[in-house]
Amino acid sequence: MNLNLRHAVKHNVSGNSQAELEDTIVDAIQSGEEKMLPGLGVLFEVIWENASQEEKQEMLSTLEQGLKQ
Repeated sequence: MNLNLRHAVKHNVSGNSQAELEDTIVDAIQSGEEKMLPGLGVLFEVIWENASQEEKQEMLSTLEQGLKQ
């Protein structure tokens, strides 16, 4: 099966409001289902690709601190 996961995830949330995007992210995290991880990865990829160098550095610092807990 040739499924373009990136395209499917982007298509499913394209046009969503910020509130809807937040609900999608929160629901995926709170569900704890492994099958949601690829979708979150695609959303993170979109964030990363559209972030400035300063925003990327902030995300990396946040990630580093979160992994130390």
